[in-house]
Amino acid sequence: MLVHLRLTVPTALSEEVVALLEDHQRSANLTVTVGACRSPAGDLVECDVARELVGELLARLKDLGLDEVGGIVVTTPTATPFAAARRLERSAPGDPDDAVIWESVIEQGYAASRPTVSFHVFLVLATLLAAIAVVTDSSVLVIGAMVVGPEFTTVAAIATGLVFGHAGLTVRALRLLVLSFVLAIATVALLSLLAAATGLVTTDMVTRPRPQTGFIWHPDRWSFIVALIAGAAGVLALTTARANAMVGVFISVTTVPAAGNLAVALGTWAPSEVRGSLAQLGLNVAGMLVAGVVVLVLQRLLWNRVLKASQRLFSRP
Repeated sequence: MLVHLRLTVPTALSEEVVALLEDHQRSANLTVTVGACRSPAGDLVECDVARELVGELLARLKDLGLDEVGGIVVTTPTATPFAAARRLERSAPGDPDDAVIWESVIEQGYAASRPTVSFHVFLVLATLLAAIAVVTDSSVLVIGAMVVGPEFTTVAAIATGLVFGHAGLTVRALRLLVLSFVLAIATVALLSLLAAATGLVTTDMVTRPRPQTGFIWHPDRWSFIVALIAGAAGVLALTTARANAMVGVFISVTTVPAAGNLAVALGTWAPSEVRGSLAQLGLNVAGMLVAGVVVLVLQRLLWNRVLKASQRLFSRP
């Protein structure tokens, strides 16, 4: 798997940047368009590099100061069916699926901490689905609410900010997480209150035995353990670009279902379920956050050593 670099390089740095990328073991398709850039004035440099080497190259480019005076754009091509690409992939250490581009992880964190309208709408809709699941005792709707909920990436952003010392990222992501849940719970609680006033929903519907959905407001030690495992898997999926694993994370933790149960319990006033839902919500967020921090710290400290050991043990043909 190759990654494409598009660099806006001031004239004064162009020679050093090109010299860094000219190594045929490091890049392919190196292109230099002299004088193409107007802001800042300089050259446009593009190349393809093995994903495993991107972190090292970005660090070198930052040492040259390109991130301050020029531009760095990293993209992933859909396919690279040419011989030089295969050569780069063979010569690069490790496996591209295991490579971590920390700059990309941090950028994802900042993207996940933006208070977009779509984020709030998805969380409100997910919480509403969870509330209906409570009323109808539907496990299918619980799963649907888990998948629709967008909150995990924001929890991961908080962990990223803590590990990398980006206080602004941590504050932004934490504020978004808290305010978005408050908005979603308040909105669904108000709708539940209106439904209760019209007789569509009653307190008995919420407090009756619910064999399919009762677990979402009964936290126990397993709730925290599952949150830890799901948080670890989610952060590992984000850092190694394995998006397919995220679905399993979404349907493992009952964060959004707990918020839906809390909202409908507030709307129909079921105090015991309010307390249980708050506890479940807190345990899930805390478990994912702790796991996220631990995984990121371990990856920063040990990941390269683990990959080298793995390469020696399972050498590629």
